[in-house]
Amino acid sequence: MIRLFKHYVPHAVLFLGFLDFALLIAAMEVGYAFRLHQLGSVVEPIRERLPQLLVYAAALETAMVAVGVYGADSLQSLRRATARILVAISLGVIFLSVVFFISPAMSFWRSNLLYAMALSVPTLVGLRVLLGKMLGSHVFKRRVVVMGAGPRAARLKALAAQPGSAFVVVGYLSMSETNRVIPEAIARDAIYNLADHVVLLNASEVVLALEERRNALPLKDLLRIKTTGVHVNEISTFLERETGRVDLQSVNPSWLIFSDGFSSGRMLSGVFKRLFDIFASALLLVLVAPVIILTAIAIKLESKGPAFYRQRRVGLYGVGFDCIKLRSMRQDAEVGGKAVWAERDDPRITRIGRFIRKVRIDELPQCWSVLKGEMSFVGPRPERPQFVEDLEQQLNYYAERHMVKPGITGWAQINYPYGASIEDARQKLEYDLYYAKNYSPFLDLLIILQTIRVVIWPEGAR
Repeated sequence: MIRLFKHYVPHAVLFLGFLDFALLIAAMEVGYAFRLHQLGSVVEPIRERLPQLLVYAAALETAMVAVGVYGADSLQSLRRATARILVAISLGVIFLSVVFFISPAMSFWRSNLLYAMALSVPTLVGLRVLLGKMLGSHVFKRRVVVMGAGPRAARLKALAAQPGSAFVVVGYLSMSETNRVIPEAIARDAIYNLADHVVLLNASEVVLALEERRNALPLKDLLRIKTTGVHVNEISTFLERETGRVDLQSVNPSWLIFSDGFSSGRMLSGVFKRLFDIFASALLLVLVAPVIILTAIAIKLESKGPAFYRQRRVGLYGVGFDCIKLRSMRQDAEVGGKAVWAERDDPRITRIGRFIRKVRIDELPQCWSVLKGEMSFVGPRPERPQFVEDLEQQLNYYAERHMVKPGITGWAQINYPYGASIEDARQKLEYDLYYAKNYSPFLDLLIILQTIRVVIWPEGAR
């Protein structure tokens, strides 16, 4: 993987993205040349329209990122990739129409755009047909040696076997563990020179997955491996990179303290984030005001009670605030004010409520909380005080998620469906900690873009 602004991008995705960008430019150029030949005109040198070509490719590439064309599921399924490419092309052209309206000098003729679209879809799909097997093969996967043969090593083995995995395990080393569960692991005593063994396996990384590290770290071996140019990592850092979340099963306080990250409080990033929140929330409130008003009327017509409701939530540093949302449940959804998690097909949800939850319209009034500074556009989901009190007692490091402002959307929201159990809360906490640890404007932009995918394909909404 390649690290961009503290976020890891698989080599296969980066390679495919570059090829897609080049093919989009080619499709636009061919469409433009074809149309001019139809009109009997001379095609000028490409440098004359290079800005327009780059705008076209950038707009469609951004739309492809937004709808999940580069997600693991799309890389594994040609049918899903094709469907998302079609949606991305449509969204990209809508965005281009806005760009062309604002800056007519950047525009092509509508016929040029039509030809480019018609060429882009089969070209992008054809690329995936040609590279389909190669993208999932070992060509783009890192070769990893796992130092350990216990349950932690078994977790890495299971992760490597998952579709879309970015690494392959080429060897396991047993360090005399009493709870060995990897039968194919080679005993350390059977290898004379471990550094030579790792080099012969053509490994690019060694992952330390020992069950007990106290007085068991093979420091000389690790030093020699490191000096051969092979990267050495421990399991918590490795799992963070591979899964996009902080693994609570393997992490310990010292790792959280000494590892890189948790820089969201830096002045420059904080100022940039707040300025974006003010501008985007104000603009969005103006644009979606008609949608909020019409939805509020529909809610009032369907069921008794107010269209909006205030609910106490836990914000930055554990400070409470009132969150405003459009009501999606019956007025008597919580008897006696007791907080209850929403369930699948929850009978308390109204018909209008079910729709606005799926497309996230009920979240739009939270832009007011963003404008006030109680929330951000991107951050962990703000939870009820009752839930927070229970979860802090049952989950380690739960309080640490409140070290960043809560958000309307977030890394956990786009990667994991709605949670209604302690296990769901644990999984989402791992994503929230990853966001708090690796925050950057780039990650915020990626989350905002991929929120479009969640809205279009509302998996797990309740």
